[in-house]
Amino acid sequence: MSRALFIFLFMGLFLRSQIIGENASTAANGNATFTTGAQLVIETVAITDKKGRPIEGVTAKDFTVTENGVPQTVRFFEQQKLPEPSASPAPPSELENIHIYDKLGRMHISSESPGRARYKNRRLLALYFDMTAMPPPDQLRAITAAEKFIRTQMTAADLMAILRYAGGSVDVLQDFTGDHNRLLSILETLAVGEGQGFDESTSDASASDTGAAFGQDDSEFNIFNTDRQLSALQTAANLLGQLSEKKSLIYFASGLRLNGLNNQAQLHATVNAAIRAGVTFWPIDARGLVAEAPLGDATRGSPGNVGMYSGAAAFALTTNFRQSQDTLYALASDTGGKALLDYNDLTKGIAEAARSVSSYYILGYYTTNTAQDGKFRRIKISLNTDLAANLEYRQGYFASKKFSKFTSADKERQLEDALMLPDPITELTIAMEVDYFQLNRAEYFVPVIVKIPGRELALAKRRGAEHTMIDFIGEVKDNYGTTISNVRDKVNIKLSDATAAELSKRPIEYDTGFTLLPGKYIIKLLARDAETGRIGTYQTDFVIPNLNNETKRIPISSVVLSSQSVDLKDALYNAVKDKDKAAAVNPLVQDGQKLIPSVTRVFRRSRDMYIYVQAYQQDLPAVQPLIGFVTFYRGQTKAFETQPVEIQTGAGNRLKTMVLRFNIALNPLPPGNYECQVSILNPEGQKSTFWRSPVVLIP
Repeated sequence: MSRALFIFLFMGLFLRSQIIGENASTAANGNATFTTGAQLVIETVAITDKKGRPIEGVTAKDFTVTENGVPQTVRFFEQQKLPEPSASPAPPSELENIHIYDKLGRMHISSESPGRARYKNRRLLALYFDMTAMPPPDQLRAITAAEKFIRTQMTAADLMAILRYAGGSVDVLQDFTGDHNRLLSILETLAVGEGQGFDESTSDASASDTGAAFGQDDSEFNIFNTDRQLSALQTAANLLGQLSEKKSLIYFASGLRLNGLNNQAQLHATVNAAIRAGVTFWPIDARGLVAEAPLGDATRGSPGNVGMYSGAAAFALTTNFRQSQDTLYALASDTGGKALLDYNDLTKGIAEAARSVSSYYILGYYTTNTAQDGKFRRIKISLNTDLAANLEYRQGYFASKKFSKFTSADKERQLEDALMLPDPITELTIAMEVDYFQLNRAEYFVPVIVKIPGRELALAKRRGAEHTMIDFIGEVKDNYGTTISNVRDKVNIKLSDATAAELSKRPIEYDTGFTLLPGKYIIKLLARDAETGRIGTYQTDFVIPNLNNETKRIPISSVVLSSQSVDLKDALYNAVKDKDKAAAVNPLVQDGQKLIPSVTRVFRRSRDMYIYVQAYQQDLPAVQPLIGFVTFYRGQTKAFETQPVEIQTGAGNRLKTMVLRFNIALNPLPPGNYECQVSILNPEGQKSTFWRSPVVLIP
């Protein structure tokens, strides 16, 4: 998706001075004409030949621009001529000092002033230091690499900004400037170590609300570090998005590992924000080339168990390291950048980012489609010449919308169009949990739980009753892109006076379910506030394993953690039309009570934790007793462990399903971060299995 910029009357004065001659239509008196209040669309176009070299000398008349197939007139045209970064670096005395700074941490990037092409023919590089993701040795390595680039490779065309994330907010330590001394002084300040974060996040009433710093409106959605880091990166992209030129964000971090399905939505939101802002990510792994001991170094305790001797512990250590690099690779590839991994000279990553930005063109046009319908408008740019050229540009944008004027058909079409888009829409924050339970030897029931912060939904009053309307649409596709199942629902959430007042503090959950076969799937679900038209998207991959093939361990279903068990008639919303049939299939419904999974896995100590898991013994002639228990770890220390629970009977089905339930009082545990482990043993069959997940306890 591209950005659609709205300009005011004073911006028209600047554009008027830029569109004289071949780029502007003139009146009889020779004065340029311009339109106020129109919608200006900006596109950056890189033109290269077959060898990847930039093509210069192209004029506005050489371009053909269409929007949804309708020709557009180019009103603003500018060529950015950038020298090769391999040229000799300019000494500090030759660099033009065009920055304006007043104090450290100014919290914004200055936009271009009307009538002043501040960043013309400049290469914009933003250094972004994630201090929460780098230990002190890696911080020093990253800062040293940045200093080396500034001293030895920064050219006169390069402007550099410095941003820092230290756990509370994204700080703009320096706006774009070419001043060597100023940049080096900022980096020296970073090396001192002030405000580096690394403090444990408090969860009591004295904690400040830092969610607004990176677009999150509910502390429960910010509680995990990975989401915080991705949210901060999204904020940095939005800060740079107000500039129409190309921007490269060099992201220093010591890896970034996703926690299963929990962080997929925020990852997509961060990538989407970068695409809209015209920002490319260039992640640099500050760890460099790492040679790890097979069982870890002296900073961690011995893993113990048989994994030390079977190689499982060493394999897990290597896998965790690679997964932390996979996220960096995804951020780069999805935004057009490149990740520098397993390389000790970190300066190379900055140099590659600079080398990637060569001469390009900025085109601006006033769209002829003035309808504020919120639809996606596809842009196509081509050359009228016979040049064999490759054009790189953004493929379209979303038009502005007046949702209050949408018809029912318009609203339905908007949802369907949004579902087909490759990029997510992040106007609403959504978290999702996907579980699976085996129904028979072939089929699995897949409950899907969606969580939306209540404060992001609008309240409407109709006939004196408060309520909020939410539209849901989603689909499940297999690994080949074929749609296997879908859901479409409209939920009218009625609120009493008491619950309406608490809506801003509580999330709203929605559940649906599918029956699927084992395999790899992609689920994409959209939620829209029917009162305001704001949309949120959640898309993730998930796998349903074939538990019939599990022979070494005890086959189990997903493990569900919950803090709510409610009466079925009061349970949250279900998209299945035949709710009685759905309740009969859903294993989370037992004896008229429904277990509501905790999507974010954040629990209050004042409430009990419910744990539900199924074990299957379909290959055994008779049911064998199982023993299960739950352990909470804090770091390497065992903080709490339940008494073992023995299950001797199973369901009278071919799967011999055995249900393990735990009801745990959390009061004895202090607030903080824990690892929750569910262990299941079969003493007679000499098999076992365990499941582990991070959880957070708050007062």
